[in-house]
Amino acid sequence: QVRLVESGGGSVRPAESLKLSCEVAGLDFSRWHMHWYRQVPGRQREFVASQYSYTTSDGHTVYADSVRGRFFVSRDDAQATVYLQMNGLRPEDTAVYYCTADHTYWGQGTQVTVSS
Repeated sequence: QVRLVESGGGSVRPAESLKLSCEVAGLDFSRWHMHWYRQVPGRQREFVASQYSYTTSDGHTVYADSVRGRFFVSRDDAQATVYLQMNGLRPEDTAVYYCTADHTYWGQGTQVTVSS
């Protein structure tokens, strides 16, 4: 059974940092491209970042313009985990953050709230 479990969300003040984790089970993790999305209630899910596979691709990363230079995605294939380091958080980063294995499997999401 495939399972993606996000963790690390929480409530922080502007300019603070959080690191999200997404642990994956039931897949040959190293072969999957991993992506982070976020969603605010009433709005469409928004792309955040991608970490491509080192096994089937070159491990490159892609970022949305809104987070480039502040957020950093990485993966640990031995731990079957993808991370999202979020620095310089802003109120507009408030959302539920989801990880996905190549848009086929999705986690349940973790809430990030940025407020003073």
